[in-house]
Amino acid sequence: MELSSNFTPLLLFLSVTLTVLSSVSANSEGDALYALKRSFSDPDNVLQSWDPTLVSPCTWFHVTCNQNNRVTRLDLGNSNLSGHLVPELEKLEHLQYLELYKNNIQGVIPPELGNLKNLVSFDLYNNNISGIIPPSLGNLKNLVFLRLNDNRLTGPIPKELVGPPNLKVVDVSNNDLCGTIPTTGPFEHIPLNNFENNPRLEGPELLGLVPYVTNCS
Repeated sequence: MELSSNFTPLLLFLSVTLTVLSSVSANSEGDALYALKRSFSDPDNVLQSWDPTLVSPCTWFHVTCNQNNRVTRLDLGNSNLSGHLVPELEKLEHLQYLELYKNNIQGVIPPELGNLKNLVSFDLYNNNISGIIPPSLGNLKNLVFLRLNDNRLTGPIPKELVGPPNLKVVDVSNNDLCGTIPTTGPFEHIPLNNFENNPRLEGPELLGLVPYVTNCS
C-alpha cells in the first residue's frame, strides 16, 4: 500500500511535467510564428487569427499540428504577403511543409532554416527573395521538394545540396545563380530546365570535365 500511495503522486508529477513541457513547446512555436507575422505586411488579413495570447498556435488558420500539438505544416502560399523570413522559424522543430510560394517576400533565406530537420517540402517560388541559397539547407536530410524558382537569388548552387538522400525535386530556374550545376547525388535526376534562365549559370559539371565552381557571387 505504501508503494501505491507513493506511486500516485509520481504519476501526477509526470503528467503535470509533460503538460508543462508541451505547453512550453507550443508557446515557443507560437512565438516563432508570431515573429513571422510581425515581419509580414498582410493587407488581406490572412494572419488575423494568429493571436499570441492563445496557449497553442494549433487553432490558427493556415497552421497544421500533429496529435502532440506540434506545428507540422505552414500553408501561406498565394496569400498576398510581403516582408521577410525570420530566423525564429528554426524553433518549429517538427515542421514538415513550409509553403510560402506566390507572395512578395523579400530579403534572404535565413541559414537557421537548415535546422528544420523534419522538413519535407520547402516552397518559396514566385517571390522576391535575394541573397544566396544557404549551404545549411544541405542539413535537411528529409527534404524531398525544394522549389526556389522565380526569385532573385544569386551565388552558386551549394554543393551541400547533394547531401539530402530523399531530394527528388529541385527547381531554381529564373534566378541569377552562377557557377556550375552539381551532377552527383539527387542532381543526377533533376532535369536541366529546372535550372534555366540563370544567365550566369555555366551548366552541369559534365561528368567531371567541368569542375564544380563556387567562386561566384
